[in-house]
Amino acid sequence: MLDDSVTGGFQAPAIDAAHAFRAAMKVMAQPGTIETINLAQAPAPVSSAAAALLLTLCDAETPVYLAPEYDVAEVRGWIAFHTGAPVVEREKAQFALGRWEEFLPLTTFPLGSPEYPDRSTTLIVECDMLEANGARLSGPGIQTEAFLSLPETDAFAANRAMFPQGLDFFFSCGTRLAALSRTTIVEAG
Repeated sequence: MLDDSVTGGFQAPAIDAAHAFRAAMKVMAQPGTIETINLAQAPAPVSSAAAALLLTLCDAETPVYLAPEYDVAEVRGWIAFHTGAPVVEREKAQFALGRWEEFLPLTTFPLGSPEYPDRSTTLIVECDMLEANGARLSGPGIQTEAFLSLPETDAFAANRAMFPQGLDFFFSCGTRLAALSRTTIVEAG
């Protein structure tokens, strides 16, 4: 029987990575859009959508922070085998995986600098629900308005106020994926 760390990767790596990358870029460019990606299976508690993101966006030079619920041997082994990404503390992370409550306070993650705003963390927030309702979204990539079930609104408003610095967010729930860039205006719905 195979160890969980060596199973659950892409079946057709080049094609699956291209599909996952396209979905990731679409949801980031169009906040409020929800895509379905069911291309990979990491050990619990990682969702299929989050697993596909990790396989697509992380490699041996991409430090990843795992929130306490996700920082288990099976998930660490899966990430090491499939991406080679080092697992680091939050202050050094380019990507982070976990639940919203485990990420607070957000300001402990790299936020970039005025000279290098891209040196910030992208959070992959695992959710119990991901629906096109709740918080009102507007701004770049949104024609008029969009809605997304977010864990709160104040943190995203504070994040936007730091622009060009700040964090970017992916939200995953099972096979569903959405995103929020630091430029998105978030208001209570």
